[in-house]
Amino acid sequence: MNRDPVFSLQPARGWLPWVALAPVLAVLFVALPLLGVSLLLERLSLADAGGEPIGFAGLVAFLLLPFAAITLVVLAWVRFVERRALATIGLASERMCPAYLRGHALGVATAFAVVATIWAAGGFNAHGYASAFGSWAGLARIAVLLACFVVQAGAEELLFRGWLLSALGRKFNAIVAVVVTCGVFAFVHYGPGQHWLMTLNMGLFSAFACCLALDSNHIWGVMGWHAGWNWLLATGFELPITGLDVGVPAMIVSLTPHGPAYLTGGADGPEGSIVCSLFFVGATVILTRRISRRRAAVR
Repeated sequence: MNRDPVFSLQPARGWLPWVALAPVLAVLFVALPLLGVSLLLERLSLADAGGEPIGFAGLVAFLLLPFAAITLVVLAWVRFVERRALATIGLASERMCPAYLRGHALGVATAFAVVATIWAAGGFNAHGYASAFGSWAGLARIAVLLACFVVQAGAEELLFRGWLLSALGRKFNAIVAVVVTCGVFAFVHYGPGQHWLMTLNMGLFSAFACCLALDSNHIWGVMGWHAGWNWLLATGFELPITGLDVGVPAMIVSLTPHGPAYLTGGADGPEGSIVCSLFFVGATVILTRRISRRRAAVR
């Protein structure tokens, strides 16, 4: 089986984890910071016993602290254990700002298109437009959440599409690296009682994100896409994102689910909708064909 360094041919000067160990490390890189921060937030009355954030301050702390810790852990691991250049985990320095901003804009546009499609199919009822603009406090919270999702989404992309995808690619080919990364990503996002369609969509999203990173040969664009997607879903429509209600007024339109859960996503929000499934499958197919054509042309 051919190995694929994924982002960069630069060698690792340190120790690369064994194939079976890399997914375990990815889970630990998520679980340990989340557990530690959850205990801290519970002690500070910013989270309940189940780790769910309490109030807006708890939400901000939940989105910033553990994911900032995940970022530092991954960067430290790459720098001091594997001794790899940042370009090998998709952090190429060329045109990073334009790539990030373009990805962010695409993520916002995609979130809007998915919600609009569900709405047009009869999945939502509207009851008020742009209510956030009647409250300075609401707008301030939306701005804070933009920064929070930049940190949260960036950490997830750095860990999964940056480190794990590239670590596996150096041992196997890109296809195996993508499949394993998708499985680990879906696993860490699984919760008790989660609907099977939501679990499926987590894996499909990861496949799309992996292909987006492989197509661009860096993770700046997918980091921006993920942040823009999360931010608009959370603040644009008063709908839950991955089951989490951020409690801010809608920037665009206030919507309530009206229809079957497979269409609206139910308590999980639009990310649990069949519309999301279709988008991720279609986008992944398009990106896969582009990647295959480009690699065939190189050969």
